[in-house]
Amino acid sequence: MCGIIGYVGKEDATPYLLDGLRRLEYRGYDSSGIAVLDKDGGINLQKCAGRLENLRRQIGDKPESGCCGISHTRWATHGEATDENAHPHFDQSGKLVLVHNGVIENYQKLRDDLEADGHQFLSQTDSEVLGHLIGLAYENQNGVKESNSEERLVAAVREALKKVSGTYGIVVMHVDAPGFLVGARLGSPLIVGLGKDENFLASDVSAVVAHTSDAIYLNDYDLVCLKSDEFKVERIDGGAADFQVSQVEFSAEDVELGDYPHYMLKEIFEQPESIENAFRGRLSDEEASAMLGGLQMSPQELRDVDRIVLVGCGSACHAAMAGEHIIEALSRIPTEVEIASEFRYRNVPLDKHTLVFVISQSGETIDSLGALREAQRKGFRVLSLVNAVGSTIARESDGGTYMHSGPEIGVAATKSFTSQLTLLTLLGLLLGRMRDMSVSDGQEILREIRALPDKVREVLKQNERIKEIALKYVEAPGMLYLGRQFNYSTALEGALKMKEISYIFASGHASAELKHGVIALITEDLPSVFVAPKDSVYEKNMSSMEEVKARKGPVIAITTEGNQELERIADDVIYVPDTIECLNPILSVIPLQLLSYHFAVARDCDVDKPRNLAKSVTVE
Repeated sequence: MCGIIGYVGKEDATPYLLDGLRRLEYRGYDSSGIAVLDKDGGINLQKCAGRLENLRRQIGDKPESGCCGISHTRWATHGEATDENAHPHFDQSGKLVLVHNGVIENYQKLRDDLEADGHQFLSQTDSEVLGHLIGLAYENQNGVKESNSEERLVAAVREALKKVSGTYGIVVMHVDAPGFLVGARLGSPLIVGLGKDENFLASDVSAVVAHTSDAIYLNDYDLVCLKSDEFKVERIDGGAADFQVSQVEFSAEDVELGDYPHYMLKEIFEQPESIENAFRGRLSDEEASAMLGGLQMSPQELRDVDRIVLVGCGSACHAAMAGEHIIEALSRIPTEVEIASEFRYRNVPLDKHTLVFVISQSGETIDSLGALREAQRKGFRVLSLVNAVGSTIARESDGGTYMHSGPEIGVAATKSFTSQLTLLTLLGLLLGRMRDMSVSDGQEILREIRALPDKVREVLKQNERIKEIALKYVEAPGMLYLGRQFNYSTALEGALKMKEISYIFASGHASAELKHGVIALITEDLPSVFVAPKDSVYEKNMSSMEEVKARKGPVIAITTEGNQELERIADDVIYVPDTIECLNPILSVIPLQLLSYHFAVARDCDVDKPRNLAKSVTVE
């Protein structure tokens, strides 16, 4: 959650900080703030509740000048979204200012102790407590000369962080140390952007990619000291840090909106390319199989796997549910799905031949990262499927594969979901060909994978038709989504997209569960969306549609191109090109993405920044 951007250089900091916040606003938009160390040695702090535009108006045409500053866009955890709770936060002296992502779990005790010593707090946040704690540690270092203010600040950060429990990504600035920033991380992402005569600290590379492509992804317990022309990365305890400078794989243009009205629509229409990027260079005609060298496993090790556990949250969990069907159908390896937040607190029985896969777009999802570490703690090999190169999950896993989808700015996952499905299919193909899948079956899957981008383009051509359907039902109080087998997870994902961005009740179910209670919800005003391609359970899905129609419920059907049969049952039919059964969710989910998008736009919802949500969940 939340976005951080810090700048130290030779230019005025404010334009850099505001531009970085604009690029990070998808991570949190309850409030925002900026603090700049001005040329007179004071800190100019401005912050306010609401969207970033409120802060821009408050700053006006004459921002305070200064070459060092920090800023923050917030997703509220402790304390409501108010001006007072917005970051940055001062310490008790007013000389130190801090921005913080994460949760300080023992903040209340720390706050009580500080208040007993006379500290006064201006907010309800846990973050302000950390600022006071660092400021107190700085003031108490009486034995250190004033000329060593930078060393004093670093020592204060180290001392204060020893006393906190929880997670943090912080950047600290002090009036005694002009042109100097200190950052540290534990459980909340923080990166260093290295420029020419300027350097950056940020929670996401998208904030700095317009200025540099050189980034250091800090590890947990790393501390960084930053000036305009130098940096030092150490461990919080003072030990040597292991880090490397990485190249950001996307450009500033990739995170711009272009001619689209919303990022979500842009990213829906980018799926032909993102799906192709997911399989490019990974298909082997000679072996009729997939090549996933990043797994870091020999063929024999892969053949020894007799159980797979797929772990994820939200849309990644839905992709995993489809992956369970795909992997079992193609390789016949028993596969199960665990919600990451549940897995990390359960004592899941795993045997030595179990392979755990963690799926995350950002590679920073706190529950997925916790699940990865719990599985590794128990001695299991954990692989990852992520989009963000250099992310924590990618670095800490024992191997894995990247989606290469490019940045996904819209809060509601779209292209990352279909990329995850594509890679899970490649995994199923690879494992299947190592077992009993025939060459001809492997070749057929390769043909169909290569055909996906063009078939997705055919689905996208129906955008206006899908918009008409969305407008037809825009007054509906809710929607039901139903599918079976491979497309049960498609129904869940379609329902999630609708509730995320339009705020209406939407519920996904296995079609056959309709008569086991769900059917009680059917009314003339409640549409049911059926994902019913011409597959092995088509007739069963059609029977469920008949049950809804018998109770006068409207039906929207997603089915295979050329299948006119459903037009006599469904009120509206959307067609997708024919493909093999395991790939159908990739095509079927796209009409559901468009349906939710147009439905939400018609209801005047902010589809890119839905209420109460943020893109990357980095706090529990």
